[in-house]
Amino acid sequence: MRVAIVTESFLPHMNGVTGSVLQILRHLESRGHDAHVIAPAAVGIPETVDGARIEAIPSLALPGYRNVRVGTSTAHRVAAALRRFQPDVVHLASPFALGWRGVLAAERLDVASVAAYQTDVAAYTERYGIAATTGIAQTHIARLHRRATLTLAPSAESAQQLASLGIDRVRRWGRGVDAERFQPSRRDSALRAAWGAEVVIGYVGRLAPEKQVEDLAALNGVPGTRLVIVGDGPSRARLESLLPDALFLGHLGGEALAAAMASFDLFVHPGESETFGQTLQEAHASGVPVIATGRGGPLDLVRMGIDGWLYRPGDLGDLRMRVADLAGDARKRRAFGEAGREAVQGRSWSSVCDQLVGHFEDARMLHRVDAGARARRVVRPEASVPVPPRRWHRYVALGDSLTEGLCDPAPDGALRGWADRLALLLAARGGLHYANLAIRSKRVGDVCGTQLERALELRPDLVSILIGANDLVKHRVNVAALALRLEDAVVRLRGIGADVVLVTPFLPGRRAASIYTRRFSAFATALAGIAARTGAILIDTDLHPSLPDRPNWGEDLVHLSSRGHRFLAYRAAEVLGVPDADALGVLDAALHENETIGAGVWWRRHALPWVWRRLHGRAAGDGRSAKHDDYVYLGRSSAARGVSVS
Repeated sequence: MRVAIVTESFLPHMNGVTGSVLQILRHLESRGHDAHVIAPAAVGIPETVDGARIEAIPSLALPGYRNVRVGTSTAHRVAAALRRFQPDVVHLASPFALGWRGVLAAERLDVASVAAYQTDVAAYTERYGIAATTGIAQTHIARLHRRATLTLAPSAESAQQLASLGIDRVRRWGRGVDAERFQPSRRDSALRAAWGAEVVIGYVGRLAPEKQVEDLAALNGVPGTRLVIVGDGPSRARLESLLPDALFLGHLGGEALAAAMASFDLFVHPGESETFGQTLQEAHASGVPVIATGRGGPLDLVRMGIDGWLYRPGDLGDLRMRVADLAGDARKRRAFGEAGREAVQGRSWSSVCDQLVGHFEDARMLHRVDAGARARRVVRPEASVPVPPRRWHRYVALGDSLTEGLCDPAPDGALRGWADRLALLLAARGGLHYANLAIRSKRVGDVCGTQLERALELRPDLVSILIGANDLVKHRVNVAALALRLEDAVVRLRGIGADVVLVTPFLPGRRAASIYTRRFSAFATALAGIAARTGAILIDTDLHPSLPDRPNWGEDLVHLSSRGHRFLAYRAAEVLGVPDADALGVLDAALHENETIGAGVWWRRHALPWVWRRLHGRAAGDGRSAKHDDYVYLGRSSAARGVSVS
C-alpha cells in the first residue's frame, strides 16, 4: 500500500502528533508499505525518515511558538505533491490548516482519506482567550472531517464530540506506548536524590495555557512532596513564578525522559482538552500511578481506584485530596503502579499501527462505495457492526415483491427470495418459525398497516422490513412522512422485544432509474436515522455497489434475480452473525449463473403489462395474500422435504 501522510507538525518539533507520525512511518516500513510525508518546512527537517521521503512545504511560525510551523501551501500544490507519489490512501495527522488542503487534494485525486483527530483546536481557542473563534474552529473541524472518508477518534469522549458536530464514519483509534523504553527499571535513585523529596509529583507536557499547568498550584504544601515539571513552552516564565517550589527540568527526550518518568512517585495531568493523553500511558508503562482530570482522553486510560484517580474537572480541592491520598500511602502507589503497567502491555505501537492499516483498508472500501454512490447522502453509507451471535426463534418478513421473491423461482415453481433464503440460514442454528407477509406492489402504508398488525399478533423476535421503492417512484412523494410512519412501526415492533432489520431500498443500474436516485438516497438517510434512534439493525445496500449490476436483476429488470436474492440474503446473514456467511455466499455465487433476457421479451412480458395495469389503476398485488401468513417451521423436517437455498 502507498500511504501519503499530510501532517500539521513534524521534526524537528517534537510533540504528540510528530511522535505518532514517526511510529506510523516505522511500522509502514517494517510491513513493506511505501510512505511519503508532506509537512511544514522548518530548519532541521530531515529529507527522509524510515525510508519515507519528507516533502517540506512553505510555512509560517505560529504566534507564541516560534518553533512550531504552520503549512501555507495551496490545495493545488499539495495535490501536485500527492499526484507525484500516487498514494492509495492519504492519512491526515491532526488536520486543521494543512490538513484542510490535504483533504481537498485527496478529493481532487479521487483518493481515500483518513483524518486522525488528535488536537481539540476549539478548546485551545477558549484557553487562549479567543473564544469568539471557537464556533469558527468547530465549523472548520466539522467540514474537514465530513470531507474525509474516515475519521479516527482517540477516545470515547472525542468520538462523541465529533458526532455532536455532525461528523459521521468515526472509528476509535488510540495511541501505542513504547513499553520497552518506559518501564519501572528506569527508576534512578541518584536523580531522585538530586530532586530532594520523599514523594515526587511529576508532570510531563507542553507548558501552555491549554494544558492548565497552573492548576498544579493547588498542590503547594502537600507534606513531604515536591513537584517536578518536564517540558517547555510559552507559559514557562509565568508558571515558574506561580510555582516557586517546583523544579523545572525543561524539555527531555529519549532515555532522559524515560528515567525521569520512572523516577516519579505519582503523575499528574490537569489538562481538560486532551483528546487522548499519551503521557498518561507512558507513566503507566513506567509503573507510576496517574491522577488526571475526569474529562476527555483520561476517561479511557485511567481506571478509578485501580491504576489511578480521576478528579472532578475544575475541582482543585478534589485534585489536592487525590494527590494527598497517594502521596501518603506507598503501598497503594505500588499497587496502582503495577496495575497501570499491566494495563498497557497490550498497547504496543505495532498492534496499534496494525489497526491503523486496517482503517486504511476500510477507508479504501468506503471510498469506492462513495465513488459509485447514486447521490450524495447527508449520512454516508456505513457498515453495520455484526450483532453478537444469538438464536432467533420466530422470524417475520415484511415488504413488497422483493421480499415476496419475484423472479426467484424454486425448483417446484414457488417463489422464494432473499428473506426465505435468510430464514433457512438462520434455521441452521437449530430450527426457526418463519412467516413471510410480503405482497407485491405494496407500499409503506401497507407494511405499517395490515402487515404490521399481523406481525404483532405473531409475536416475533426478529422482523425484516424492505419497503419504500413503490412509494419512491410515484409522481409525488413525501420522504419525511414515509420515514416517520415507518419509524412508528419500528418502535412498536421494538416495543414487543423484537429485533428489527431495516434494508434500504435500491435501484437497478439503469439510466432510466437515475431520475429516482435522490429520493432513494434521502430515504436511505432517513432509515439510517431510524436505526440509530430505535436500535434497529440497518443493512445499507449502498455499501454494496455491485448490487445494481445486471446479473443481479431478473428478466423484468425491476426485481432481483435468484443471484441477487442470494447476494442480499448472505449480506443480511453476515450482519446477523451467521457463521461463515461470507464464505458461504462466495461458494453459492460460484455454483450459479444467471441467464440474460432479450429486450423484446422484456417489453412483451413485463413492460407492456405494467403499463396496462397502471392505466387501469391496478397493481400486481391486488387480491393476493401473503404466501406465509402464519409460521412455517424450518428445521430438519423441512430439509427432508427438499427445502434448499440453492
